[in-house]
Amino acid sequence: MRALLVAIGFLTRLPVPGYAYDDAHAKAASLAWYPLVGALVGLLLGVLAWLLRDASAMLSAALLVTAWVALTGALHLDGLADSADAWIGGMGDREKTLAIMKDPRSGPAGVVALVLGLLLKFAALASLGPAPWAALLLASVLSRAGLTALFLTTPYVRTAGLGTALVDAPRQACVIALLASAAMCVPFGGRGLLALVMAAAVFGLWRRACMIRLGGCTGDTAGALAEMVEVAVLVGLALR
Repeated sequence: MRALLVAIGFLTRLPVPGYAYDDAHAKAASLAWYPLVGALVGLLLGVLAWLLRDASAMLSAALLVTAWVALTGALHLDGLADSADAWIGGMGDREKTLAIMKDPRSGPAGVVALVLGLLLKFAALASLGPAPWAALLLASVLSRAGLTALFLTTPYVRTAGLGTALVDAPRQACVIALLASAAMCVPFGGRGLLALVMAAAVFGLWRRACMIRLGGCTGDTAGALAEMVEVAVLVGLALR
């Protein structure tokens, strides 16, 4: 259970006991619980969507996006902004790209990426109508499953960083978590299949880009992946 608490504490701003972070094994094992934490985030957002079912579509979408950012502490948005700045400013150079990602300041590319990402989420949620529960759940679970898959299959290129502890994650548990995430899409029929395809496509393309540029991944590129999967799933379901 400590591993689950670590995953909740890292991926959300929900309070967890401090003792959970004292176990190094729990930090590594927490990677397998990421999709479940995504389900928790999706369910909480789904409850909020239900409470806002009588509100206007635009107001409901704005409040949902705000709650989403607050619940996750903008953790992955930071990775998206840093990755956007680094990918453009790095100009194809590995070391320069890594250096820019460590810079706490955000440049124009990072700001634009944040605005576009949040705008697309807002527009997609507003287009999904008064009951976007399935989309919220699928986007949240598949984005965290993408993180599990990324650290499971991709070298971590930082010698020290937030993702260092995840390198030794239990592979079998992570594979089971990924299979469970895919199976969760089945009850949603065509929507679930579309969401899974969108998430897999973004994962494959972004992982390839990271391997070409960096030879692996970082915490920032992982955060960018989570945000891009969420956007892709929401937009894909809105256009369906």
